[in-house]
Amino acid sequence: MMEFNSRNARTWSMLGACGAFGLAAADLADNDDDFAVVTADLCFFSGLERMREKHPEKLYNVGIAEQNMIGVAGGMVKEGMNVFATTYASFATTRVLDQVKVTMGYMKLPVKLIGLTSGYSVGILGATHMSVEDIAIMRSIPDMVVLSPADCTETVKCVYAAAQCEKPVYIRLTGTQRTPIVYSGDYDFCIGKAISLREGEDVAVFATGTMVSESVKAAKKLEEEGISCTVVDVHTIKPLDVETIRKYADCKLIVTVEEHNVIGGLGSAVAEALCGMRERAPQLMIGIEDFYPHAGSYEHLMKISGLTAEDIAARIRISLR
Repeated sequence: MMEFNSRNARTWSMLGACGAFGLAAADLADNDDDFAVVTADLCFFSGLERMREKHPEKLYNVGIAEQNMIGVAGGMVKEGMNVFATTYASFATTRVLDQVKVTMGYMKLPVKLIGLTSGYSVGILGATHMSVEDIAIMRSIPDMVVLSPADCTETVKCVYAAAQCEKPVYIRLTGTQRTPIVYSGDYDFCIGKAISLREGEDVAVFATGTMVSESVKAAKKLEEEGISCTVVDVHTIKPLDVETIRKYADCKLIVTVEEHNVIGGLGSAVAEALCGMRERAPQLMIGIEDFYPHAGSYEHLMKISGLTAEDIAARIRISLR
């Protein structure tokens, strides 16, 4: 297993989530005879060059045939293999939905599906490659585990944890290269257990994916104005850590932040967890406001969707008035 230290955290950050996944996959291939990766013609974009060089017998490229990829991965799992499958998140959760539903959901085969470049990561390619609805889709499939790492260090943690999980898993990778670092060293990671990064009294911010680092920055800005914010990394969308969410429900404002449609994502999941509570704070959902933007750079798309630290702080500030 690779070491979790500041040096590796910086390396993984430079590579981005896809590169970090590739390094973790190569490491698993070193140590597990039954480990394999199936990809739909995305070896390079999956960061799998090192694995291809060291373990070509454990890497299967089915070509641009994403639906077939799930069937192949499922068949390999039935034969006792530990299989990860990779493709763009937009294809993994829409084009392949029927196969995911049947093979991973209904048949409960523990395929580990990696949704590459989710959210706006490759927004320059347009709406066809934006994946802003994948959380809503995947968390609705029975028995599916949905992971959304905050940075590249947590991406490696998610991959290692998924390899040990006996359920089907979807890992949502957001961000680009030079991903902001949230975790610079080792820490306890457990599927289904959210992580509180900072404690505050006024606002509880539940964030996932790239929005964790932006939410921490927003909290620091608000702290200068006398607004105290808790920030929680919700790396597991399903099963959701309901206990931690309810722990902070008595603050002044609950906020969810995600690089995903505000419908059906983390915000909806948190609202569902809190709906039975009589005494709870109002909730502000920050995310992509139910639209597909035109193609643009990652930075541009984040800005027009109000997902920068400055935008998050402004929305919280207004809601507290």
